[in-house]
Amino acid sequence: MSSFQYFALTSHCLSEATTPWGYSLGCGRSDPRLTLHQPPPPPPHQPPPQAQYQSQHQHQHLHLAPILQSLPTHQTALLLHSPKTPYILAPHHPLPVPHPIPPSSQGACELLVKISHIGLNPIDWKAPDYNFGIPYLPFLSGRDFVGTVVRGPEHGGGLKPGRRVREGDVVIGVSTDYRDHRKAAFQSYAVVASFNACRLPRNVSREAGACVGVAFVAAAIALGVCLGVDFRRIGGPDLLLLARDIGEQGLSLDIREECLKGVMVGERAGNGEWIVVWGSSTTGFFAAQLAKLSGLRVILVLDLQKHGARFWERGADIIVDCHDPERAVSVIRAVTGNGVRFAIDTVGKETAARLVGAFDTSSGGMAKEDGRRGHLVGLTGLPSMRSEGVIFHTVPIKLFHEVEQVGEALMTWLGTLLLEGLIETPYVEVETGGLERVNHALDRMRIGEISGRRLVVEL
Repeated sequence: MSSFQYFALTSHCLSEATTPWGYSLGCGRSDPRLTLHQPPPPPPHQPPPQAQYQSQHQHQHLHLAPILQSLPTHQTALLLHSPKTPYILAPHHPLPVPHPIPPSSQGACELLVKISHIGLNPIDWKAPDYNFGIPYLPFLSGRDFVGTVVRGPEHGGGLKPGRRVREGDVVIGVSTDYRDHRKAAFQSYAVVASFNACRLPRNVSREAGACVGVAFVAAAIALGVCLGVDFRRIGGPDLLLLARDIGEQGLSLDIREECLKGVMVGERAGNGEWIVVWGSSTTGFFAAQLAKLSGLRVILVLDLQKHGARFWERGADIIVDCHDPERAVSVIRAVTGNGVRFAIDTVGKETAARLVGAFDTSSGGMAKEDGRRGHLVGLTGLPSMRSEGVIFHTVPIKLFHEVEQVGEALMTWLGTLLLEGLIETPYVEVETGGLERVNHALDRMRIGEISGRRLVVEL
């Protein structure tokens, strides 16, 4: 039996198998504070007009008097005082203060959000453990959160009331600007730029919304900028065109090369082309969904037993087990007819190096038919050795918080995708108890107890 036949049989069996998500999670724990949440089923695909999107949020502006009372001057925060140590609770930490937006802004402002849920990411424990991504001490961490806007454009100027985000809205806050402690998630209140906030639709729970932001942004920029996927055909932005219209002067020096010269216009990923996503992270989960919506054919390499059914439900074309990387590459080449041109690795340098072998590097490093190069995005690392004909990419995440047009386009689109049920959120496990429980939750992530779902702390 050929490799392809064997794989096809495995995939068929998988599609008929019962999903592995029905059992009780938590390794036998009976802690009543732990609850498993599954996202609600998506509604039928009936794209609502913008007016309907607006109406979905009108209820959020009622009975706001208790929320908008005078705010405290201090709050509770969780601080890292030195690497390789736990976060320490600071019960009298100053409240973050929104800053005025420069006059050059197109109407944005900074919002103050009272956080209700924090989505934990691997970086939250890896940064202190391995002493990276810590620009200062004490450090405020946390990238994803959901909360209620308690100070908005009505008080800060800039964005006119009624323009997408205003006081009383429940929003997804996305903190990619980790150097700005005001925007960190490990505190009771956080600042977020209006173009980095997404109004949470009523059909998505706060718990689910808390683990969407950074992963969605990273996936969208990896596809849209690094690989050139044009999202306009599915109601989204053309991120590559946006970035190049901004030009050198509007981009930070360290992302100019990626944004302006990474992928040529004639090399952009298009409808019907194959893309490989290696890994089962939340970013990979969103990358696979967005790629499929955009008309690409998606090959996923992951742990079939743990994650296969979940990804299969979201329409992956091919799923390959990751436990034999060499065979996985062989299957990819067999399925695609000798190689791919686009791939995203979410695991690390070793698997990224394996992915290089899945590219078509014939004809002196160029694809046979049209001479277009291959493109590999490494979310957590890239091979040290370059391969002729394969361009390595890192995600220019700064685009999101430094370029207002990019952030606004992504957050508006995210709200629509969630409202219409076009993308599915990860499974979520909620741990109650507030900021005091964050260290315990991160310990569970350290030992590998959390797999195939995201951990959210409810404040």
